[in-house]
Amino acid sequence: MSEDADGKPAEGAKKAAVRPVPRAKKAEGEADVVASIAAMSGSDRAIAERLHEIIRAEAPTLSPRLWYGMPAYAKDGKVVCFFQASQKFKTRYATFGFQHEAALDEGHMWPVAFALTGLTPAEEAKIGALVKRAVG
Repeated sequence: MSEDADGKPAEGAKKAAVRPVPRAKKAEGEADVVASIAAMSGSDRAIAERLHEIIRAEAPTLSPRLWYGMPAYAKDGKVVCFFQASQKFKTRYATFGFQHEAALDEGHMWPVAFALTGLTPAEEAKIGALVKRAVG
C-alpha cells in the first residue's frame, strides 16, 4: 500500500484495499440470489428458480445480485432484468421486468415488464430470447 507524507496509507490505496474482487462479488451475488429464491414459496419460488436457470444460460455475462431484496441480473453494475415475487408485493402475479439498460427498443413503444403466474416451455423460450436480446 502506498503512503502519504505522514506515513499513513494514501486515500486511493485504502479504497483499493477494501474494494472486493469482481469474481468474489459475482459469487456473493449468486449466493444472495439463490438464498432469496430459496426463501420464496409456492409458484414464486418455482418461477424464480426457472428464470434464474434461463437467465444464467442465455446471458452468462449478467451478474446476479439482489435489487430491493429481489433477484436481479446486472451488466457492468447496472440492472438489466429483475424478478418481483407476488407474495412480497401482495399482487396476484409475479413480475419479470427489464430496466432501461436492456436493449429491447422497438420503435416508439415496447413492453418492459411481464406478469407471470406460471411458465410453459413457450414462455420460457420467449423470456430466453428477450434476455439474450436485452444484453445485446
